[in-house]
Formats: sequence, C-alpha cells, structure tokens
Amino acid sequence: MAFMSGDSATELFQAQAQLYRVMYSFLNPMSIKWAVELGIPNVIHNHGQPITLSDLVSALEVPQAKATCVQRLMRLLAHNGFFAIIKVYESKEEAYALTPTSQLLVSGTDHCLSAMVGFLNDPTLVGVYHQLGKWTCGEDRTIIETALGPRGYWDFVHQTPTHMQAFNEAMESDSHVMRLALRDCKSVFEGLDSIVDVGGGTGNTAKIICEAFPNLKYIVLDLPQVVDGLTGNKNLSFVSGNMLKSIPQADAILLKWVLHNWGDDDCIKILKNCKDAISGRGKGGKVIIIDIVINEKQDEHEMTEVKLLCDVIMMTSLNGKERDEKDWKRLFMDAGFKYYKIFPTFGFRSLIELYP
Repeated sequence: MAFMSGDSATELFQAQAQLYRVMYSFLNPMSIKWAVELGIPNVIHNHGQPITLSDLVSALEVPQAKATCVQRLMRLLAHNGFFAIIKVYESKEEAYALTPTSQLLVSGTDHCLSAMVGFLNDPTLVGVYHQLGKWTCGEDRTIIETALGPRGYWDFVHQTPTHMQAFNEAMESDSHVMRLALRDCKSVFEGLDSIVDVGGGTGNTAKIICEAFPNLKYIVLDLPQVVDGLTGNKNLSFVSGNMLKSIPQADAILLKWVLHNWGDDDCIKILKNCKDAISGRGKGGKVIIIDIVINEKQDEHEMTEVKLLCDVIMMTSLNGKERDEKDWKRLFMDAGFKYYKIFPTFGFRSLIELYP
C-alpha cells in the first residue's frame, strides 16, 4: 500500500468522521424519543425557568447512579439544538432550557408533536428498513411487503389497532400546525361555503378550520374503518368513501399531506375526481393542496434533507413520492387543471391552490 500524504490522510479522516456521524445518527431520533418518554420537555416547562441537572434528575426520579446518563443525553440534545444550556450565576451548575424545537414536545399545547415522535420511532416500522437492499432487488412494490408479508402499508396499519391509534394520534398532532398557518392563509378559505377534506382522518384539521370559519360546511371523507363511529356537528360531517372512485361536491377540496402517498397515475385519478367535484362551482371552485415541494436550488440544506428523507419514506413504504414543481405541474396538467399558485407557508410543506 502506498504511503498516504498528509493532505490525503486528513481528507480520509474527515471522510471517516462523516461516515461515522451518519451511521451513528440513528441515535438522534432515539434520543428524542428517550427524552419524551422521560418527560424532560414537560419537566422543564413546568419548572418555569431553566432547570439544573440535580433538579432535573430529582424531578425525573432517576437513580443517582444514572444522573450522569441524563447529563450526557442532555449534552447531545443541546448540541443538536433541542435544548439550550444556560449559565446560572448564583449556582455552579449549568441549567437546561427549552428551545423552539423542544417546545414542540411539551404535552398539552396546541403544537405538541410527541405523538409523531412515537409513531416515527415505532420499532416495527423502523425495523423494515433493514430490508432496503432485498426490497430493491425484489418484485415487491413496498418494503412493508418485503419485511412483513404480502400486505401493503395501509392494510398493515388498519389491521393493527395499536398502529392505527398511533397513526391517527400522529396525524392529529401534525394538524395542529393549521392553527399557526391559518393566521397567514385565511384568504384561502374565505368566501367558501363548503369544503371536502379528502383523507381527513379523524377530523382534527377540520375542527381547527371550522373554528376559524363557523359558517363553512365541512365534510371529512375517508375510508369506513377511519370514520365509522365519528360524530360531527351542524357544520362538520364525516363521510365514508374512496377518493380513487368519487369525491362529494363542494366549493373546494382539501388534500392535506395526501398526494405524496400515491404514485403519479393514482394522483391523476384523485385530482380528476377533485375536478369533477368542483366542476359545478364555476370559477370559484378550487383544490387546496398541502404537501411537499422539493426546491433544492432555493431551500437550505437542512430543509432539502427533510424533504428528501420524506421522499425515501414515501417511495419505500407507499410507492409514493415527493415532487418538485415540474412534477406537480405535470400532474395538474394531466388531470385537466389550468392554473396553480404555490405558497411556502407550512415550513417544509407548501400550500398549493389549484384551479380548473
């Protein structure tokens, strides 16, 4: 083997560090789940001010021998921006404070995403990704089929009550961002008399929008096993059905985080059904889409990484995909729509208004 120069050795060691960083990064979501299971965000929130390690360990009722474990967990999470380490002048100890990210993990708030943390860290669903190589070289459409047998993701979820509950709770927690987004996009829903929320699940998004627009007639459309037994009110109703077959008539159709679950052909079917549902509404009818739009040229590296990771999840689990604007435009045109507007108002997702 040839002797390695100083520069080459430096590059090799940097490459090694990058490789190890990525390989060890599976511990990042596990550490977040760890903190949520211990209730650390809640403890800090309830403390009302930055909390010292000794007070945190006491509040968690952790054995003193494990105090250093808590300290090392907090060091990692603080490094990743989940907590802040504060100097306390009247004490020799450092203290931990919440950051905007860890505030998303405080229970009982309108923006708590702890349920999503638990869902995305489910051991069964995480475990299937050890089969990526086998899935790629095989005939199965999704990695779920390769790892768990001949059934798709939705069959797996609907046939497993614990996963169904975890899925619904995760989607409900994600819908809370609608409260924040409505402040900037109220005009999207103003002037509408009726709307159908396609794939609206248990109706959390519906309830939030109905609060802001109490005169809006709101229909949640989802599969029978999702909406059976759910009750609405004078403005909100739940209807069982299949968006691939037909969608109830309304002024507008809402597709929140739905189309990325599906391949292009199915998306075109869904969008054509949306077009039929609003065809009697004249120029006022529209489709409202909340979904990812990949934009590698303009987005920051971290934002693009989130979108590309979601794309791999959609590809492997559902045979779906995340799309850039060219992909979206092609779907819209093939489904018979003529005009659309994109608003990047939902963080890593965008709001799209689509017109026939």
